[in-house]
Formats: sequence, structure tokens, C-alpha cells
Amino acid sequence: MVPPGGTPHIAARADPGQGGSMRVFRKLRGPRIRSGGGLASHPARHGRHGRPAASAHEARTGPGRKADAPVLPGVRRRAPVGWPRPLLVLLGCVPGLLAALALVMGTVGVGRTAARAPAAPPPAVARITVPRPIARPPVVPRSKWLDAASAREQPPPRYDDRVVAVFIHHTDSPNGYDCAETPRIIRDVYAGQTGAKQWDDIGYNFLVDRCGTIYEGRAGGVDRPVTGAHTQGFNHRSAGIAAIGTFTAGSKVPKAMTDAIARLVAWKLGLVGVDPRGTVRLVSSNSLSRYAAGTAAVLATVSGHDAAFMTSCPGAALSDRLPEIRDLAARYQGR
Repeated sequence: MVPPGGTPHIAARADPGQGGSMRVFRKLRGPRIRSGGGLASHPARHGRHGRPAASAHEARTGPGRKADAPVLPGVRRRAPVGWPRPLLVLLGCVPGLLAALALVMGTVGVGRTAARAPAAPPPAVARITVPRPIARPPVVPRSKWLDAASAREQPPPRYDDRVVAVFIHHTDSPNGYDCAETPRIIRDVYAGQTGAKQWDDIGYNFLVDRCGTIYEGRAGGVDRPVTGAHTQGFNHRSAGIAAIGTFTAGSKVPKAMTDAIARLVAWKLGLVGVDPRGTVRLVSSNSLSRYAAGTAAVLATVSGHDAAFMTSCPGAALSDRLPEIRDLAARYQGR
């Protein structure tokens, strides 16, 4: 029966390749040689349909193929090697197997390359190198300005792991004071912040007067990374330094004050090797600041209060002196 689309030839016999075996001639013999050296001819044989039958040589070589060279007397002819069909199939599959193997190895290589790809660089952080300790400048302890009658009950101080930034402030108080009055001025600042504002302590970590005298502010130890209450949203890992006075545009900023601030900055940041001229990455903890809570902000290592909070503090005149303070602090660190 002829399948649809087939031909009688295909339907009449099975595909030779489906037999599972291959016909192999055990011995091949060349044409006979006459005694005179010529080839002996064979009488023509005819097939069933009157066409000349294929000779034994054509049966071996196939029609139209070039005849083998004659074999000389005494020379034995080597029979062609027959390759087993499974081996031929296997050899035919080798290129495909190699291509598949190359594809798999390439995919694995890409996966490993992706796994080794470095992550995207993090935002700028404070350049922390080896500590650059310098001599701590003289700091007047808080016991010199806070007496027992003025002190309020307060919880234990809180600490961060280190200080990597400094915020500069002004106290927004009169400038024409005598430096002997500084302890009283600081007590007034303390009373306003712990009274009307109901803070647990003065917010600034340090205060500096017009004569360049440095005072301890918030309790906890000047050598330690005390968490202050000076820059809303950015009190962690920072120190607050307040210049006593008001330094809006046109105000004179005493050189003794800026020199003392620079020396204090150099010492405090030098404890962990932070360059005062660099930048720092800080994460806001309060959306009332210039940055929503959880936002990473890249700020100058030594910044004014107004860099992180909506305020005019520390005043235009003192803000203009910040580049000088940064450079001087770096020189104090030996940079």
C-alpha cells in the first residue's frame, strides 16, 4: 500500500538504512590478466530487462565510478576496510556534541563571570585612613560652667562607634561679651535647651568663645564619640561645635576662634584618620532635616549646620570661613 504523499518505490521496499546491517564483501578480485599482458574480457551478461548486467567490478564500485587500477601478477590487493555503522553514526555526531559542549561551557563561564562581577561602587564616604592623632587641645570641663544648682537630672549619655563628621554652629547670642563671662553664657544656652526645649542636655559637644577657649558641652567624655543633639537628622557619627556669638553676614569672626575650631576638628577627626577636607556619607534619621529619613547624603566632612537643616546657622560670615578651617585642620593633621 502506498502511503499518502509517498511513491511506489518507497512503499515497495524498506529504507536500506533500517535493516540494521551492512553488506560487506569479504574478498575483491580484479580482472584476469591475459598471458600477453592484456585484460581478459568477459562475455556480456544481460539482466532481466535486456540491459547489460553490471559487472562484478561495477557491483563493487558502483555505476559511473572510476575503475580500480589493474592488479599486477603476484601482487595481492588489500580489501577496503568496512566501518561499522554505529561507529559512523557516532563520528557524525561528534561535531554536534562538541558544539553543545562549547555552548554549555560558555553558559557556565558567563554565569561565573556575572558572579565575580564587582558590585556597583558605594556612594562617597569619609576618607578614613590610619589614625592621625595629634595633641588634644585644652578643653575646659563642663564642671567649670555647670554647677549643682543649675544641673538637671538627665539619662546616661549615648555613644556612636566613631565620629566622621563635624557640624559648625553659632549660639545666636551677643558678640560683645568678655571671655570671663563665657561660663555664664554656656549655662544660659544649657537652660534654654533643657528647659523650654526640654532636651536632656546641652546639644553641642563643644563650644568655643571669641578668645579661642574650648569648653566641653554635652556630657559623656570629650575623647569619646558622644551622640549629640545639634543637627537634626545627622546627630549620629558627628560632633557639633558651637561658636559663641552671632555670625551673620558682615560680622567679624575672631581669628582666635577659627584657629581653635580648626585645632579641635583636627584632633577629633584625627582619632579615626578622617581628612577634614573630604566628604562623608551620612544617613538621615529625621525627615525634618533637608533629607528624608533613610536618605544617604554626601556632605563635606566639616559642614555648617545649614548643610543638613533648614536654618541660617552658623551665619554667612562663619560659613565663609569654613574652607579656611578645613585647610588649617588638615595642616594640623600633617596633610
